[in-house]
Amino acid sequence: MPAGYYLWTCFFESASSFFALSSLSGTQAANVDFTVDLSWHAPTSSNINSLRSATNGTGTYGFIYNSSTLPEGTLHGTIDISIVIYGLSHIYLGTYNWCNTPHVRRNEYPTVNSSYELEYVEIIHRHHKRTPYAANTFPVETYPWYCDDETLFFYGAPFPTHDTNRSANTYWSVYTSSANPLAPRGFNGTCQFPQITRGGLDDSWQHGADLYGVYHDLLGFLPEKHDPNFVSFRVTNNVITSQVASMVTSGMFGDEAQQNLPLLIQPASIDSLEPAYTCPAANKNISTYGPGSNDPGWTAHLKAATNLYAKLDAISGVPSTDSGFHMSFDHYFDNLSARLCHAKPLPCSASNPSLCVTQVMADEVFRLGQYEYSYLYRDAGARTLEYSVGKYGIWIAELAQNLRDAVHATDTSSPGKGTSSNIKYRHNIAHDGSISHVLNILQVETMVWPGMGSEVVFELYKRKVDQQYYVRVLWGGKVLRSSNPTLGVLDMLRVEILVAYFDGLVGQRAEKIPSLCGF
Repeated sequence: MPAGYYLWTCFFESASSFFALSSLSGTQAANVDFTVDLSWHAPTSSNINSLRSATNGTGTYGFIYNSSTLPEGTLHGTIDISIVIYGLSHIYLGTYNWCNTPHVRRNEYPTVNSSYELEYVEIIHRHHKRTPYAANTFPVETYPWYCDDETLFFYGAPFPTHDTNRSANTYWSVYTSSANPLAPRGFNGTCQFPQITRGGLDDSWQHGADLYGVYHDLLGFLPEKHDPNFVSFRVTNNVITSQVASMVTSGMFGDEAQQNLPLLIQPASIDSLEPAYTCPAANKNISTYGPGSNDPGWTAHLKAATNLYAKLDAISGVPSTDSGFHMSFDHYFDNLSARLCHAKPLPCSASNPSLCVTQVMADEVFRLGQYEYSYLYRDAGARTLEYSVGKYGIWIAELAQNLRDAVHATDTSSPGKGTSSNIKYRHNIAHDGSISHVLNILQVETMVWPGMGSEVVFELYKRKVDQQYYVRVLWGGKVLRSSNPTLGVLDMLRVEILVAYFDGLVGQRAEKIPSLCGF
């Protein structure tokens, strides 16, 4: 048995009891004692995590998959789901929009009373809508996908730029050659697979403008102009996050952001934001209950969807032996949702154009995809928490340290590099897996597949009357609710409690991760 597995087991068995702690070492509240529950707590039951609803239901629970714009008269907000009562699950239409997920906006922002002062903000959100990944396209796509309404710039330049040779603003232009006998997999056209589309770029700009509308216009927290000593932006090694960052920063700071602006990025082999570092124990863990496993809780929905798979395979031309498409609904979900988000028709068979994917079939794929993410990141029990702690524990430790630094204001190293205590706003642009891990570690009551642009915000406040610090967490623009009783409704929770919860799981500065991961 690998050492990593033993460490995982021992840690989470001991975590079923309460983790006692006397506050944060060195904080003003060091005389306050409290306990932190590190154990897993089940999510709320709803249609989303109901196998019966996923396989035999209809529609998409009111969720939107075909536009970045909400239907007229629909409020920008998030999903509102009730628990299962007397065996019946009810879900009330909110505005979960896969194409452009709700985020902080001025009109809906839940303001805090004037007895609190905002001291620090850290945001993590998924990139905005894109073309599908090449691996998720069909062997033969029956229509092309063009991206001639945007350009993707790739170039290097001397720095500093004054009194040096200047670089040209070069960009990629996709083409195929008549002398090249090979056909690209999937869509013909002028796009990369993936790339952020023109619509995704516009959504990214608006996301930045909405954040500025709250944290500058409404709260007066952000500076008027971009200040690298106050604000930092971070991306992953996947270029689509940088494509989003260029628009988000412009939406926030306008012409100021259209100059040279640094994006923090960690080395690819240890990137905690994506995440890209290796955690063998976590990988082993999910292999026992997730895609490719024989876990009954996982295989039940795949078996129930046998007829759906047969129809999709017949239309797409994907072989039934293609494990990428058949270990989960990830590939079909990405393929179909990307089309609909960009107002493209659902696909038809290349050999029989009258045989097409129907909206009913697409809706079932979307319900099954939501079911899968809830199972992988919440419903499969304590092993889901173990998995995310290993895979995303380093970023969580970085967040905890940022909160400490904001409270202590003692870290003066690396000025201007996004690590100094004068950084008051950190903005991370990541992926659906990144957001899923954060939601899982926070033990969100209702798990959904984080859609395009989905956002979690950590706000640190100081209460004026006693100078103590409190944290509020927003998910989809509203206060996040956790199943864990220590966290509960994450609205003005003592910062010592949240940081102690993180420390209990991953250790200060992620000191527990090497042993938990088995390296």
